[in-house]
Amino acid sequence: MAIENSVTLIGNLTREPEMRFTPSGVGQAILGLAVSRRYQDKNNEWQEESGFYNVVCWRDLADNVQSLSKGTRVIVTGRLQWRQYQPEGSDKKTTIIEILADEIGPSLRWARAEVQRNERKGPGGGGGYDGGGSGGSSRSGGNANGNAGGNSGAAGGGYDDFGEEPF
Repeated sequence: MAIENSVTLIGNLTREPEMRFTPSGVGQAILGLAVSRRYQDKNNEWQEESGFYNVVCWRDLADNVQSLSKGTRVIVTGRLQWRQYQPEGSDKKTTIIEILADEIGPSLRWARAEVQRNERKGPGGGGGYDGGGSGGSSRSGGNANGNAGGNSGAAGGGYDDFGEEPF
């Protein structure tokens, strides 16, 4: 049985999105996110805590986050992903936790945004970030529009747009 998890974070980008591509050409963007919390302690003094996270975006979402820049306040929804790797020259494995993003948008609490809709791609029109059409998914089944939906390819995201229009 797989454990499902979901997280929503609001914070500021700590660096410009870094775009990469897998050997098969799938786009991936890595973002840095700083999340701060300000509170009063038992002595009524203000305290601040900050956490720093890596956010991973795939496919069309990776392309679209290139429109964001360092310092932008964003809302990120996605899931936590644990990953282990062994740094070069070390005999110990390192575990990192990152956010695998489903959606990212600018926070409109202290800013305005101008939305520019992308052209829809592919024969089915599609939504989500599977390239817009009915391809790019290893998930079986389809949604109400006949799209395969999904983003379970390289990212393993398991996203399905359920036939919804993006807006």
